[in-house]
Amino acid sequence: MIRKLILAGVIGLTALATQAQNVRLSTSMGDIVVQLDAAKAPKTVDNFVQYVKAGHYNGTVFHRVIESFMIQGGGMTPDLREKPTRAPIPLESRNGLSNVRGSIAMARTNVPDSATSQFFINVKDNLFLDAARSPDGNGYAVFGKVVQGMDVVDKIRKVETTQRGMYGDVPAQPVIIKQASIEK
Repeated sequence: MIRKLILAGVIGLTALATQAQNVRLSTSMGDIVVQLDAAKAPKTVDNFVQYVKAGHYNGTVFHRVIESFMIQGGGMTPDLREKPTRAPIPLESRNGLSNVRGSIAMARTNVPDSATSQFFINVKDNLFLDAARSPDGNGYAVFGKVVQGMDVVDKIRKVETTQRGMYGDVPAQPVIIKQASIEK
């Protein structure tokens, strides 16, 4: 009897872990809903969800916008100060997901296992960011896709950008993530 209950609990947890989870990014230009793929990028999704639950993304900006490439955010305030982050996570770029238009991936430095809170949304197919095609052989970990609000992503990618201090491709008018929330 106890063995059956434990097994049922494990099966239930496994089912929950593989269910698609959506996160709504309410921005100053409209809402974007991303569907997370915990089955293929479990550590990355868990990391992102922890930041969402902690309210980390609320009040951050899309601080790097390149019209024919991607929009990046999740780590800076409107005055371009980096928010404190947790420890970096392992790179999950060899998970079968690709950096295609509408996919969401983790930003990182030149160090493969350096992603923390910053993410980007691909505005076109950027297959050179996949591990198999990337110059460094590591690529960038895709962990979901936009399922609603790609029109908002397209509005953001077309904003006027400027140089601010050491940062380039910064929107002239801040594009703010007002709130990130898990959809029920």
